[in-house]
Amino acid sequence: MIGEGVISTRPSRTRSVNFESEAVAMQAQLVTVIIPTYNRLNCLVELIESLYQQTHRQLQIVIVNDAGPSVDHVRTLYPELDITVLNMPHNRGQVQALNYGLEFARSEYIMLCDDDDLLVPSHTERALRTIGDYDLVYADAEIFQYAVDQDGVRRATNRFVFAYELDLDAMRQFSTFVPSGCLYCRSLHERIGLFDPEVAHYFDWDFFLRVAAIGSIKRMPVASVLYAFAPAGDNISANLNTMRPYLDKLSSKHGLGDLPTANFFLLLEEPEIQKRRATTEVLWDGQPFIPRRLGTAPPRNHV
Repeated sequence: MIGEGVISTRPSRTRSVNFESEAVAMQAQLVTVIIPTYNRLNCLVELIESLYQQTHRQLQIVIVNDAGPSVDHVRTLYPELDITVLNMPHNRGQVQALNYGLEFARSEYIMLCDDDDLLVPSHTERALRTIGDYDLVYADAEIFQYAVDQDGVRRATNRFVFAYELDLDAMRQFSTFVPSGCLYCRSLHERIGLFDPEVAHYFDWDFFLRVAAIGSIKRMPVASVLYAFAPAGDNISANLNTMRPYLDKLSSKHGLGDLPTANFFLLLEEPEIQKRRATTEVLWDGQPFIPRRLGTAPPRNHV
C-alpha cells in the first residue's frame, strides 16, 4: 500500500541503505531504565519480565531499592539483562531514589518506570523512533485493576484507556502526563536540575512543567504503558490527605492557582478533562506478564 506523501514506489538503493543504517544505529542506542522500588517484589519481577520482552534490547536497568527487602536475586533470574541493583541505606522516598539512580546512568536516554507498572514489548523501540529532536516523549496508558492469583500473578479484572491530547495550557490544571515509560535526554537535568523532592507525589507533574518551559515534548498516541491501580487502593495517588501539602507547593512553584485534590476517577469525569480525550492505539492483549520465578512457560509478546 502506498502511504500518504510517498512519491516513489521504488525507493533508491541509497535510501534503503540509509534506512537500514538508521535502524542499526537505533538498535545500538543504550537506554537507561530507572526503577525505584520498595517492598513490591512480585510487581517488580513482572516489570522486569516486560523489559525482557522489549524489542529494543539495549537496556541498562537500574533498580533503586529504597531500603526495602532485598531484590538482588532479580539479577540471577535474568542474567542476560544488564541489571544494576542499588540499595539505599535509609528510606528516602521515590524522588530521592530516582535522583540516586541517575548517578549510575550510562546512556544519554533515560526512561522512568514505576515498579508496579508494565511496558508492552514495542514500547522502548517506538519511543526511540519518536524522540528525534524532542527533549521528552511519553505514551498513553491502559489503566488496569487486578486480582492476584494463587501464584502471586496480577491478572487484569478491568481496564480502560488513559489517552488525552497534549495541551500545555490544560496541563497546568490537570496533568495527563504518564511518567512511566517516558523517554528523555539525560542532558535535560543540566538545564532544569534533578527531580524535586519538595513536591514529592507531584514530582512528575513538576518535571513535565519544567521541561515544557525550556524544551519540547511529544505525546505518542499508543497505549503502551500499563498502569496498575491496586484494588485495595494502596497507590500513593489514592491517599488524598497526604497529598494536599505537596500539591500546594507545586501550585506555588508554578503559579497554578487553586488546584483540587479529588478522587482520580472523579476528576476524569470532569467536562474539561473529557474534552481532552484522544484516540490511541491499543496493543495489550490483557494477558499477564509471568516472570521466571513464577513459571517456566516460554515468553510471549503481549500485543
